[in-house]
Amino acid sequence: MSRSGAPPGAVRAGVDVGGTFTDLAIVAGPTIRLAKVPSTPQDQSRGVMAALSAARLAGDEVDVLSHGTTVATNALLERRGARTALLTTEGFRDVVEIGRQARPALYDLTRPPPPPLVGREQRFTVRERTGPEGELVPLDQAHLERVIEDIRAGEFEAVAVCFLFSFLDSGHERAAAAALSCALPQLRVALSSDVLPLVREYERFSTTLADAYLGPVLEGYLSELGRRLGAGGFPQPVVMQSSGGVTSLEAVTRRPSSCVLSGPAAGVVGATFAAAGSGFEDVLTFDMGGTSTDVALVVGGEVQATTTAVIAGVPVHHPMVDIHTISAGGGSLVWADGGGAWRVGPRSAGARPGPACYGLGGTAATITDADLYLGYLADGARLGGSVVLDRARAEGALQSAGATVGLSPLEAALGALRVAEAEMARALRVVSTGRGADPRRFALVAFGGAGAMHACHLAEELGVGTVLVPAAAGALSALGLAVSDVRRDLAVAFLSSLPELDVGAMGAAFEALEHRACAELGRPELRRAADLRYTGQSFELTVPAGDPGRLGDNFAAAHRRRYGFDLPGEVVEVVAIRVTATVRVPKPALAGPRRMRAEPVTRRTAFFDGSWTEVPVFSLEAGQALGPASRGPVLVELPGATCVVQPGWRVASDEAGALVMEMS
Repeated sequence: MSRSGAPPGAVRAGVDVGGTFTDLAIVAGPTIRLAKVPSTPQDQSRGVMAALSAARLAGDEVDVLSHGTTVATNALLERRGARTALLTTEGFRDVVEIGRQARPALYDLTRPPPPPLVGREQRFTVRERTGPEGELVPLDQAHLERVIEDIRAGEFEAVAVCFLFSFLDSGHERAAAAALSCALPQLRVALSSDVLPLVREYERFSTTLADAYLGPVLEGYLSELGRRLGAGGFPQPVVMQSSGGVTSLEAVTRRPSSCVLSGPAAGVVGATFAAAGSGFEDVLTFDMGGTSTDVALVVGGEVQATTTAVIAGVPVHHPMVDIHTISAGGGSLVWADGGGAWRVGPRSAGARPGPACYGLGGTAATITDADLYLGYLADGARLGGSVVLDRARAEGALQSAGATVGLSPLEAALGALRVAEAEMARALRVVSTGRGADPRRFALVAFGGAGAMHACHLAEELGVGTVLVPAAAGALSALGLAVSDVRRDLAVAFLSSLPELDVGAMGAAFEALEHRACAELGRPELRRAADLRYTGQSFELTVPAGDPGRLGDNFAAAHRRRYGFDLPGEVVEVVAIRVTATVRVPKPALAGPRRMRAEPVTRRTAFFDGSWTEVPVFSLEAGQALGPASRGPVLVELPGATCVVQPGWRVASDEAGALVMEMS
């Protein structure tokens, strides 16, 4: 995975590309260095190289370079993937369009569901049929040859092959793939029996289609990134997966759909690591960046995971961190709808032109403009090395936006924050109370460039009494990349009721998956799990499967925790088995600060509790701590982030260098 085998003293770098800024974290023993530069949306690899250059980091200094990218996510959001065809069983052309007949808004009958990634004219069928017991209709070779010619004429870049019951018997899919590759060697072919060999044709088809759709885009980007890094003497990158572990370039290009939440997953890993260093194991993570806010739940130091997620209207069923994302970030546009209601997002100013206060051509008001106007950010502050904040531009943008509904700049700014924070609080409830967890038992870890500015209000809304702001809050996703373990996730269908479970057959299936994992990673840590459900349920829960005899108890406990009840006496069945293989990497100890900052460096007028107030401003550089405890209102400037301590809160640094805010 690295030129040096990543020994304990290795230098590990993590680069996270966000919608507005690209962050870099460098871990060398106990030392952590950070850098931030504007993102380059047209070619993210340029931003990666700019971050390495800003840190004055030479290629031969780095042993491992981990990367989190939004290329796959953006391709789904913007529908900019490869021109893709779907090849499926005759009669099942419209599975990806029919879906589960779930409406995006339950009571809005006029709102159409998101369209599938491929239109009907891009979906092809062939005569063949496999059932639960094996082949029913042989693959019609003559028909397949005619379909291949149609695909050739369509000038497709990729094709997803999804046949019925291929998760039990992949013979027909592999024969079709061989014929496609022979006739069209330049075509990328994704097989559902490789991508997601599990039950449920719609989710299997959709995930495989996403894999084919994203493959050429992600492969092209990573190839260019690898070329640029190689030219600079850097190692080839490992890439963050949605599951919260990194993997090789080869593995990512083989399974691009596993990286659709690459960047957000890194943030949760970084937050979990930082929280553990401060002694917190039960936390809500709150990552507010430039274009979006991502929230997640961590219980007992374990990141909560899911295997069922919908990204930009596309079901992608791979193991991934259970993240809830909303389009409310620092760069989200503030606007009034036709009814005069104040709105935030989903459109964003992005990195270019950016918020109005950046002075890069943007004129629309954003959350960052509101924060600057209210005094939480400093007029003239420099972000990412080249962006200088201009309060006069922010005020002008807020005045223009507010004038459409009769609001002053102050009312527009306060209204924008109230709307955004209401959306963020709702998102935090989705991953806490919505998952059966009481948020009052958790600490809130606030990070990203804007997270610490809004954390106190959110904590008050949720009844959370402690907010943790890590020293690396402004680049915590990059730090998460630098400390992420290497990981592989493998799964296969395994259908059996618990009363009829053949423990030996299950053990053999687990061993086959573990053998594949060890062939790729050497001697990883292995963890077994299984997907279970009550007979007749249309959803499953993933539970530990180290002891097959406890599967029923594990499932009942998980069902009670998630849904508040279980059904004693009902038959439970196994649907799939999973193996997670992990290779641990050395983690730095979060050393406490060496210097204390007891006095504010300046004072600034900011808006708190209904009036403009002159408040102390502490500016902490790397290695500095805040002490003794200060009572809000206070502003604390960190490298890459600003912490707003509201009235009724107190703040101090802990032994790991993080800011800990508590209700006073």
